[in-house]
Amino acid sequence: MDLDQDPQTKAIGIACVLIPRFNMMTFTSLLEPARIANYLSPTPLFTQEFYSFDGSEVAASNGLSVKCVPPPEKLGRNDIVFVLGSWGGEHYANTKLFSWLRLQARLGVRLCSVEIGSYIFARAGLLSGKSVTTHWSYLAGFQEQFPDALATEQLFTVDGQIMSCSGGTAGIDLMLHIIQDEYGERLTGEISDQIMHHPVRPPDAPQRMTLGRGIETLAPDVRAAINIIEAFISEPLTVPEIAEQIGISQRQLERQFKKAMGCSVVQFGLLLRLQHSRVLLISTDLGVREIATASGFNSLSHFAFAFKKCFERRPSEYRMAWPENDTAPHWPGTLSKFLDTLEVNHRLKQAQRSGY
Repeated sequence: MDLDQDPQTKAIGIACVLIPRFNMMTFTSLLEPARIANYLSPTPLFTQEFYSFDGSEVAASNGLSVKCVPPPEKLGRNDIVFVLGSWGGEHYANTKLFSWLRLQARLGVRLCSVEIGSYIFARAGLLSGKSVTTHWSYLAGFQEQFPDALATEQLFTVDGQIMSCSGGTAGIDLMLHIIQDEYGERLTGEISDQIMHHPVRPPDAPQRMTLGRGIETLAPDVRAAINIIEAFISEPLTVPEIAEQIGISQRQLERQFKKAMGCSVVQFGLLLRLQHSRVLLISTDLGVREIATASGFNSLSHFAFAFKKCFERRPSEYRMAWPENDTAPHWPGTLSKFLDTLEVNHRLKQAQRSGY
């Protein structure tokens, strides 16, 4: 589309529905490409409104607040609704919002769940048979709770009028995708130059690249091993089985994995299973024993011991603390901390053997 020759182009309305404790970074990443599109164009291409079903001012997870107004009953077909949910959004259950979203869907309005907003869309009945993504840290809990949705770990999805965005800077890529569809590649390229966002990532680009090991990307065999471990969380494969699937020897796999990750395949698999159980504890109503089984632990006592050692809380204590009784979002038991601890323990053992 030649914007200079079409000054009557109708602006696309960005309707942001903010859920308490939404992510401010994601919010900004969605708005900035549209703002710059207006800056570069002779007439405004986008408008924006901030709506809430929870009061006139909504606080983000970082404490900053945004003033909102109640949404109109009906939006136009040229509008796009973005529902931004983050910390605690997996439990959000405002039926007025659900009904409003279903009405907009019937009217043909485009709808996008952002980060943990996928839970809200699922509860509103909008995701059955639909491709959807959410932030990788919540994907396991989402899949467990809403098996009818076609959930996948990627930056964003577009399935007809239903879109989803995993959060963070993926909002930039989603908005550039929308701008390219509406206004062409040239404007999209100019916007990406303005914000120095290169390359513009496709929808199916992975959300994670380093998994705790600095900023370098992982070797293909190590990445493949991690993908297999994640795919078999509930029924962990042995190291020889993983090596066979990749097509290398067990010794090669162990050596490459130790060099890249700083720990063994078994140790890494244990942490991923514990992180999986952590998400299930905070985002589902499954019992602790069920969660232990779903996370690949044959023994409840082994699960409880490993969980407390990693997160410094028993599983039941962790569930009760999230999120109402915690003052701010946090992600305990990070991969980098886990690997640092392994390295410290390794150095201590070496020092003991040397007699220091």
